[in-house]
Amino acid sequence: MGTGSEDKSVLKEGFLVKRGHVVHNWRVRWFVLKLDRLLYYKYESGKRNSCHRGTILLNNCIITCPYLEYENRPLVLKLQTTTSEEHFLEACMREERDEWATAIGAAVQKLNTNDAQTPSPPQDKSPTSLQLHNVNLSQVVDSMYDVHAGIRLCSHVEQGSSYTNCFSGSTVVDWLVFNKLALTRVDAVTLASTLLDEGSLRPIGIRSADALRNAALGEQFLDDSTALYSFSQSFHKRGSVKAEKSLSAVELSGKVVKRGYLLKQGHKVKNWKVRLFVLRVEPGFLHYYDPSKDDITPVGGISLRGCLVSALDDNGTPPGVKGKVQGNLFKIITQADTHYYIQAPTHKESMDWIKAIRQVT
Repeated sequence: MGTGSEDKSVLKEGFLVKRGHVVHNWRVRWFVLKLDRLLYYKYESGKRNSCHRGTILLNNCIITCPYLEYENRPLVLKLQTTTSEEHFLEACMREERDEWATAIGAAVQKLNTNDAQTPSPPQDKSPTSLQLHNVNLSQVVDSMYDVHAGIRLCSHVEQGSSYTNCFSGSTVVDWLVFNKLALTRVDAVTLASTLLDEGSLRPIGIRSADALRNAALGEQFLDDSTALYSFSQSFHKRGSVKAEKSLSAVELSGKVVKRGYLLKQGHKVKNWKVRLFVLRVEPGFLHYYDPSKDDITPVGGISLRGCLVSALDDNGTPPGVKGKVQGNLFKIITQADTHYYIQAPTHKESMDWIKAIRQVT
């Protein structure tokens, strides 16, 4: 999400999914990063900052990114405050998660620099950490392959083809960094490239195979959520994943071109809820998910073949929209004449979504 242009104290703002403190459920909140704190709000009636839910003070805050303890939520970062309070926040994309971690980290570093009396945040010196210059590759592969703490095997679809028992390049890099087998993402790519070169990992699908064939040494492994890899066939099957067959398999097989949090008006009960929207091409579908649950099973989908998408007037509440919701609204009308009303947090995001959907239709 973009930064606030009206309030110069706002460094970054946007939707994140937050785990509750008392009841450990996940709820979408609107986050606002300021110089020394992170504020979060419940997004109500089309107003981003209408209901303040909490404040996270950033002084000496420790950031863990990626944080991979939640099996079905690979895009989480963890903040630990000076009072040892822990906050778990999930983004809609890896890039968005990393942008939040970088922005929060920069704010924390500036606070620490400005306060000469403040000690540096403690560094985790876990004895299980491996030094980069003395990595035991077989130990790394065994750890990755561990049935309990290793890399989770999944089914993925690339350009219409389905692959089982594999994982993405960015999943590997996240795992190596989180388990302190690499200090940075660049180090993790170097380590993964070595595993690829020696045959412990192998490319699956077009993107990763092309990179291995054509890229320069050190760039053959892709830190990318669409580049797929698997373990070498010499490994025994471990918790193999079977490809799921369902009615929605075809519509979910398209290439993902855009993801993000938007508000959608319900069809029966005309209330507005934040949903994770995923735009796919070939075939063209716009699916939406309940972010408090997962991004595996959509709660709904819109076939974009022959649909119309248009921006709605920002002056007043447009026809068909319930409540005092206005601004950054757009409408999708399907071939079956079903009307979907959607709101983006900013005008730019609304225009970006309209443009992306039109390219698919």
